[in-house]
Formats: sequence, structure tokens, C-alpha cells
Amino acid sequence: MPFVTLGGITLHHRYVEANGRTPPLVFINSLGTDFRIWDEVVALLAGEVPLLVYDKRGHGLSDNGTGVRSIDDHADDLSALIDHFGFNGVVLVGLSVGGMVAQRLYARRPEIVHALVLSDTAHKIGTAESWNSRIATIERDGIEAIADGVMKVWFTPDFHAGRAADLAGCRNMLIRQALPGYIGTCMAVRDADFTGAARRTAVPTLCIVGDQDGSTPPDLVRSLAGLIPGARFEIIRDAGHIPCVEQPEALTALIRDFVASLPKGKPAHG
Repeated sequence: MPFVTLGGITLHHRYVEANGRTPPLVFINSLGTDFRIWDEVVALLAGEVPLLVYDKRGHGLSDNGTGVRSIDDHADDLSALIDHFGFNGVVLVGLSVGGMVAQRLYARRPEIVHALVLSDTAHKIGTAESWNSRIATIERDGIEAIADGVMKVWFTPDFHAGRAADLAGCRNMLIRQALPGYIGTCMAVRDADFTGAARRTAVPTLCIVGDQDGSTPPDLVRSLAGLIPGARFEIIRDAGHIPCVEQPEALTALIRDFVASLPKGKPAHG
């Protein structure tokens, strides 16, 4: 189990090497999950391109440290992790809040970002009222109080009906997240608005959404793509908010095609 301590934060991660000088794909998981949500995508892409997955601060097996106050805290951790591996040209693949982390890191360090894959995310997610309500519920009753509602937006009715064991496992992953990391990240998303930054994005960008995403619906993700110059927008059929779990083959096919279309020239390693 690889761990590294950077800036006082111990991050749990997994790196899968590949031959050649293709820019690594760096995956950033969503709120209330850990990097296991990418397992099937990583298995499908292994050997084709270098792959790095990690648990965000306060999620999975990573530290919470001094806590999460803003998306910048997550961006700082990811920036340090990329530098630790010596990458100077990466493709960031961010899901939900992971997509916000990707947007923020690009805005701060555009020189290390070769391209963006923004899955089921937006320039602004939710309202202050909706996030404050969620935070108050969790502080009073714990994450389990919202778990069934979260599962309904994460996954389609077909997933609920046909993949009961997978659903139970994902629910367990959510409710076992540490409260400080979860609540801190809720606050970070509540306070984030990258509308202006999206308009200044100048790298190839692919925006993806599940057709039944109840958290960041297709129209919201389409609006993000509309802000980013030249962004490509794709909808995955029969998927909710977590297509890397529900439709990994479809998501992987889109990522593979997008990476193959990228201009060559920026090396993968320093």
C-alpha cells in the first residue's frame, strides 16, 4: 500500500507504469469515495498509459491533516503529488469535486496540465443553502442519514435493481468516510465558483456526464463545456453520477479516444 507524506499530509496512492512518453492520467475521486472507484478504468487502461490514482485529503486512507477549508487544499495536495512523481505534463481526470480540483489546479499551474477530462462536474455545484442543509444533517445524524439519497443520484434504477452487492459496497464506502474530511470538502464545494476560470481554460478538455446523473445533470455539465473554449461534451447512456463504476467501459472508451487525439509534444516526465 503506497503512501507518501507531502506538506505534512500523508496521501494513499497507486501508480501504474507504462512504456513510452504518453502524459500520465491522474484520477481525482469524488466526494465520499476513495480511489477504488477507478479500479475498472485502471484495469482497462493498464499498460497503455501511465496511471496515478490517490485518495484526496480526508478521504480513504489519506490524512485529513489540518482539515479542508477550500478546493485549494485539495489542489495543493495534488500539485505536490504530481511534483513528487516528476511529471510535468499530465492529463487530469476529475469526477465531481475531483473535476473542481482539476479545474483549480489547472488555473494555478497550467504549465503542468496537458489536458482535462471533467466527468460529472461543473464550474459551480449546488447552492449554499443545499450544502449547508447537508452539512447540518451530517453533523447531527452522521453520513448514514443521507446515504440512501446519495445512492439514488450516484446510480441508476437499473444499477439498484441488478447490482445489489456493488450498491451495498459503494454505500459502505460512503458511510465509512471520516466526517471531518467529508464535511470540509462539502464546505469547499459550497464556496467554489470557477465560472470565470472555465472561460480561461486553454487546454483540450473533455466534459462527460451520465445521462441519469442526479447530482450534476447533463444540462449542468453541458453548461460547463459551453464555458470552456473548444471543449468536447459527451453523454454516457445508462449511467448516474459515478460512470467509472456503473459504465467503466464506456467511460474508458471516451478517455482513450480523447487521449489519442491530443497533440504530441509535452513530455510525460521531467
